[in-house]
Amino acid sequence: MRPMPDPRPPDQQARHGRLHWTEPAAMTAEQRAIYDGVLAKYGPEPPFPLTDAAGRLHGPFNAMLAAPGVGAALQALSAAVGGRTSLAPRVRETVILAVAAARASAFELAAHTAAGAAAGLTSDEIATLCDGTAPASLAADEQAAHAFAASLLRDGDADDACYVRAERHFGEAGIVELITLVGYYDLLATLLRTLRVPVPE
Repeated sequence: MRPMPDPRPPDQQARHGRLHWTEPAAMTAEQRAIYDGVLAKYGPEPPFPLTDAAGRLHGPFNAMLAAPGVGAALQALSAAVGGRTSLAPRVRETVILAVAAARASAFELAAHTAAGAAAGLTSDEIATLCDGTAPASLAADEQAAHAFAASLLRDGDADDACYVRAERHFGEAGIVELITLVGYYDLLATLLRTLRVPVPE
């Protein structure tokens, strides 16, 4: 079923960056499933604002609603990289902040500054990661993950030494998870930038 058209004139319709900002009452069943999945992923106390007072989704999640055929797959991948990998929360947030810094993604930096703190990164570690470098205080596996992510972001590849170092800590499954994590948040950074998605106030 196609979404119900907004009856208001275009200049009166709420926008979220370049897209219309989908209200819960106007969602199709397909959009509602994505919406419910996003809320379920982060639980009752998300580390950053997921919705505004009207229940409209912030960040890349509103974009998922705009194209639900693709959005449902993105939401499922979001849930997978967020909670169904072998990567420890600190490793995961270290990698996400590396992507956010490399792509200068304001929303990702804001959201994952909070998520990184919830995962146990210190304020000094987060500040250094947001500047695009790896803090000396990171554990060996976190350093390896950061170096691997930085290589992918810079070169689109990892040389043998970087690969072996990461594989020693994470194994083959973890390598695939790291590549997927970097790719997912790199995609989100492009989506957020191109759609001019604002950071929640």
